[in-house]
Amino acid sequence: MYAAVTKTTLPADSRLNDRVTPGDFLDCYETRSNMRAPDAAEIIVDFPDWAQWLVGVRNALTAPFGLLKDGPEGVEKIGAFPIEYSSDQEVIAGFNDKHLEFRVSVGSAEGKVWLATWVQTHNLGGRLYLCGIMPFHILIARNALARVARATGPDRPARAI
Repeated sequence: MYAAVTKTTLPADSRLNDRVTPGDFLDCYETRSNMRAPDAAEIIVDFPDWAQWLVGVRNALTAPFGLLKDGPEGVEKIGAFPIEYSSDQEVIAGFNDKHLEFRVSVGSAEGKVWLATWVQTHNLGGRLYLCGIMPFHILIARNALARVARATGPDRPARAI
């Protein structure tokens, strides 16, 4: 049984809103959960094998263009993503590359966890990259939130925030 994951708007109090400008890409999905944002983020970046394989394909295809596989070294990360902000209610992570800037926000409020992605492209390469990964991005994001919901199911109660 799949957990309900729905497309939504980014909550008004998300710190990610400070980055959004006209023309940027922004999507947001949510599911029911009382999990704290850092705990949900840990589940979200723990990609299943099929998603890890897709990331490997992405890395192989973009290597000739000099795109980063991971964020910069020497900073606190969640998965491959440098953490920009973290509280019990929201984690924002991501980095800038020559073709685009991106951040993901994992938030928790009012019995829901959301996963939002913001991207600002810098050139044609960034726009082409975004178009190419979009179907996989949606699949991975929805799967990630379904895993969060399952982790807080009846046999694994969520920790209160």
